[in-house]
Amino acid sequence: MNNKNEETTSKLSLKENEIHLWSIDPTQITSKVLIKKYKELLTADETIKQQRYRFDKDKHSALITRAFVRDLLSYYANIDACDWRFSKGEKDKPEIINPPIPLRFNISHTDKLIICAVMLNDDIGCDVENTKRNTEPLLIAQRFFSPSEVTELFALPEHKQCSRFFDYWTLKESYIKAWGLGLSIPLADFSFDISLSENSEFNNNIKLSFAQHRKDFPEIWQSWLISPNESHRIALSVRAKYNNQHIDYKLRFFNSLPLVGYQETNAFFK
Repeated sequence: MNNKNEETTSKLSLKENEIHLWSIDPTQITSKVLIKKYKELLTADETIKQQRYRFDKDKHSALITRAFVRDLLSYYANIDACDWRFSKGEKDKPEIINPPIPLRFNISHTDKLIICAVMLNDDIGCDVENTKRNTEPLLIAQRFFSPSEVTELFALPEHKQCSRFFDYWTLKESYIKAWGLGLSIPLADFSFDISLSENSEFNNNIKLSFAQHRKDFPEIWQSWLISPNESHRIALSVRAKYNNQHIDYKLRFFNSLPLVGYQETNAFFK
């Protein structure tokens, strides 16, 4: 895959086994002209919700998120960014109303990074976390993680425990976001087994299992961990309609500047 040195606005095709992962740093967008255009993309209801945020940086991030998603979806279909309409599932997972093709997407954001994962047909969840934020990972893990995850976490050397905590946390978030059911799914009801990977920045050597009382099927799930830089951790999870263990998913990575263009990169890593 070749790097593109210039932004492009050409349409994108999306194959059945592809996952496209988009990213943007909202703090890098300061153009008053672009910000005005982004505001014009939002519906009245979206503007009301965006303005409810208390702090200016959160209002800015919410605006960029909505413009970002609308713009990138238009690379897959002949629909203007302002014309996409969305509904919310039972737990507020956004879905496209009457999509021209079976696009599925999920978004996540944290400090200085917004991501959006896009694929066809199947449910996808994504999560990004700032690994430098103040937290008490071991206490959180003891309270919420499965017994096998807690055991594995505490068996690691102390200097590796925080990193592994975010592995588990982002994977768990991506799982429940793929379902669209939020924290109504107890985090201890499912477990991730993370094996070593030759690539420290990308790991798909991940297995999922469930507590006996949870009715789910590991053979319809695949998950990935991505470490794009020293400050962020990303997880993706796909819930297929049928057994997907034989599917070799292809990940493609894109950086975007809404209403200007996008750049495909060899990898997410910066």
